[in-house]
Amino acid sequence: MVLNNIEQLLEKFDNGETTLKEEQQLRAYFAQEDVPPHLESYKAMFQYFSNTKQETFTKDVPLQTRKRIPYKWISVAAVVAIMFGAYTQLDFNKKRTLDDLTHEELLAYNQTKEALGLISSKLNQGSTSLNVLTLAGEKFDEGVQQVGQIDEFSKTTDKIFKNK
Repeated sequence: MVLNNIEQLLEKFDNGETTLKEEQQLRAYFAQEDVPPHLESYKAMFQYFSNTKQETFTKDVPLQTRKRIPYKWISVAAVVAIMFGAYTQLDFNKKRTLDDLTHEELLAYNQTKEALGLISSKLNQGSTSLNVLTLAGEKFDEGVQQVGQIDEFSKTTDKIFKNK
């Protein structure tokens, strides 16, 4: 009778339907030495549960707090450093003219002026070519409209003469 009861409890245990009290009965039964041979696998399992229940973790868990890097303050410091550098390098009260430039600075100024003039002339040539393309595109659109009118005329004449 006891074996039949244990087998019913094991079936409930396998289905996950046992209560804590029923599981305690199963643990007590499988703690005995004499268990039927067909239930030996359950005995090993319940002994494992008993052994692991008694284990405890004794090591200290180190809690390391992350050091926060103050990104806001780093960016503020970077801006202050850039502004200070710009302020010390620029002299706001002194206005320079072409006469104040050294020979190398004047040479660099003239070369830059020539290069920008060359770029400007090439861009102006490109815009002139673009105007020609725009005109050609407009003429193409007019031609498409005329072809459309011819198509409409052709459809109308086909209806009148019933060609189709």
